[in-house]
Amino acid sequence: MPDTKPATTPAANLDTIYDVAIIGGGPAGYTAAIRGAEYGLKVALIDNAPKLGGTCLHVGCIPTKALLFNAELWDHLKSAAEFGIAGIGTPQLDWAAVLNRKNSIITKHVKGLEFLMKKHKIAVIAGYGKLTGPARDGVHTVDVSAAGGQVSQVKAKNVILASGSAAKMLPGLKPDSTILTNIEILSLDRVPKSLIVIGAGAVGIEFSSIFRSFGTEVTILEFLPRIVPVEDEEISKELTRLFKKRGIDVNTGAKVEKVEKTDAGVKVTYTDQNGKTQVKEAEKVLVAVGRAGQTENVGLEKTKVELERGLVKVGPAQETAEPGVYAIGDIVAGLPQLAHVGAMAGMVAVAKIAGKKFRPINRERIPGCTYSDPQVGSVGLTEAQAKEKGHDVKVGKFPFAGNSKATIVGSHDGFVKIVSDAKYGEILGVHILGPQATELIAEAVAVLELEGTVEEMMFTIHAHPTLAESMLDAYGAVEGMAINA
Repeated sequence: MPDTKPATTPAANLDTIYDVAIIGGGPAGYTAAIRGAEYGLKVALIDNAPKLGGTCLHVGCIPTKALLFNAELWDHLKSAAEFGIAGIGTPQLDWAAVLNRKNSIITKHVKGLEFLMKKHKIAVIAGYGKLTGPARDGVHTVDVSAAGGQVSQVKAKNVILASGSAAKMLPGLKPDSTILTNIEILSLDRVPKSLIVIGAGAVGIEFSSIFRSFGTEVTILEFLPRIVPVEDEEISKELTRLFKKRGIDVNTGAKVEKVEKTDAGVKVTYTDQNGKTQVKEAEKVLVAVGRAGQTENVGLEKTKVELERGLVKVGPAQETAEPGVYAIGDIVAGLPQLAHVGAMAGMVAVAKIAGKKFRPINRERIPGCTYSDPQVGSVGLTEAQAKEKGHDVKVGKFPFAGNSKATIVGSHDGFVKIVSDAKYGEILGVHILGPQATELIAEAVAVLELEGTVEEMMFTIHAHPTLAESMLDAYGAVEGMAINA
């Protein structure tokens, strides 16, 4: 895509009243801006970062998945002979080249975003946006503080808050070259020999997977009873087994008491699940204990916007309690902090503003993805949740060991699990651990969105040989009729 510059500057917009001003240029904000422009709205996108894209593009989803792809290739190279590839000698990891490729991917997509802003005539305004209070005569005013200290104002009929989130840090700690968050770990100058990962959600699990592939001694410390705790319990159990098989030291029920720097790196003291004090040392420690929505210092106190545990309460169209003010992305209460959720929330909000049809976000139709090795993809209710809601649950499971394409790609681990309602056959949840789980889950999202049944999906043709056939066998397994197991 062409290399372009932001479409405009604050000074060029002082006399314009926009249909919508969006504060935040991450996936939620820029998606809302583009969809708003497609509806014919006059849109301003206010962002204080040097480049558009937010955490996801610069220090989150995109660079992390780039490293995960590198790690996958590296693992395949270790088994090159098995695939009939000989004569390559001992592979050497060029970490600088790995980082350069990661950075080039970011640069490419930053340029793409800048192009799209210009294509859709979206006014990109550099600076920190802050609400000034309720609308006056139907027009909101947003103060925009530029990097140089000058303050200008943007006026709009509607405002969408998309200020994003930041990594949480343990009390008393600050990120540096030893104590890492998702930001610092993405720019390490070399692969560490050892790494302690505090937190086993998607971020902690993905970085554990990456660096284990590259030879790092990885230790996971998770406070909760299981890793990937939002997933179905069987997924957590099997992923734990497979991580341990890879040589990752997985510790659940581990309460971190102290993190201290040493001459060699870091020392972490924690209480294990049996109440015993343990000490672990490593070169680096990654703190991956969640993210905090950035709702402070955006002017909420001057409005009727309501907060719940520091996050913004919204209605079905992402509207807040302040008329004309919407919230999307990681600052929204009750929704997972995922880029695709923020993007959809943005599309819902601008549809409402433009007077177009929309469907509110359904919490039970949101795919969750963890891009580790093996991958995790899920949507809908877990088995436990379905039972808690009073469903007469019927479950089907199919192992990838019985899928021919999994054999072809050399990835047998994991399974597909279908959670269904026994009375009506409606599919309530799908949980996948295995090759390309993050791609396969898209089918399940569509099935749940359309309220598909086990019977309907048992007679839906899936191409052969594909990993997707594992879905067909899993639907059949609900009725005890999987073909390949």
